[in-house]
Amino acid sequence: MSTEYSPDVAKYTKNPNEKAIAGIVKHLGIALRGKDASLVSCSSKEELNRVRDSWLKKKLGLSDDDKALDAAIKEVCEKMKDAPRKHRVTFYYLLAEKYGKLDDFA
Repeated sequence: MSTEYSPDVAKYTKNPNEKAIAGIVKHLGIALRGKDASLVSCSSKEELNRVRDSWLKKKLGLSDDDKALDAAIKEVCEKMKDAPRKHRVTFYYLLAEKYGKLDDFA
């Protein structure tokens, strides 16, 4: 299943880490089966708060203040702005990459 996300991740980063992609897919598990749950909506404040709290703080263990974490999320939204569908795996990968946390999933 992780191989289906590799081409999307490759649009935004050079030499994607296949093991990290697989690890993120494994972490997300059943959530990827639902169409809405497999995507990130940058226009939903509630969704972005969930990304910050569940992914950045809980899973990645970041302790930066909310303003800094929100800025990182906004940066990824901007990077993916041309994508009509922002895949959660890609979105989370880019955040993990930004914070040097890809090895946590590889």
